[in-house]
Amino acid sequence: QVQLMESGGGSVQAGGSLRLSCAASEYIDTPYCVGWFRQAPGKEREGVGAIDSDGHTLYADSVKGRFTVSEDSAQNTLYLQILNLRPEDTAMYYCAVQEGSLCGGWFAVVQAFDIWGQGTQVTVSS
Repeated sequence: QVQLMESGGGSVQAGGSLRLSCAASEYIDTPYCVGWFRQAPGKEREGVGAIDSDGHTLYADSVKGRFTVSEDSAQNTLYLQILNLRPEDTAMYYCAVQEGSLCGGWFAVVQAFDIWGQGTQVTVSS
């Protein structure tokens, strides 16, 4: 079973940017959908974006224009670029994969994803 590992989190000031990585331990059989989620203390985990094996991307309305999901298939790695970070972006960020399906309207649903990484912490100070 494929394993996922996130990296790239850190502590940044508001207005800064980060690129988070999600490395898969092996090739992910197509079709697939990889989602990015975040969970702030005391809040539910929420989906922020996703990309599938056809290269289609989807975003939550709250992050459109600041978040960009991309992938490097040759490296089995996916990315989440976050621009103009805000204190409210502070959260643990996770990637997750649903094998066997392209992304759809369910891309932000936690229960739709089978395999999860351990997360990487992003802390934004004002």
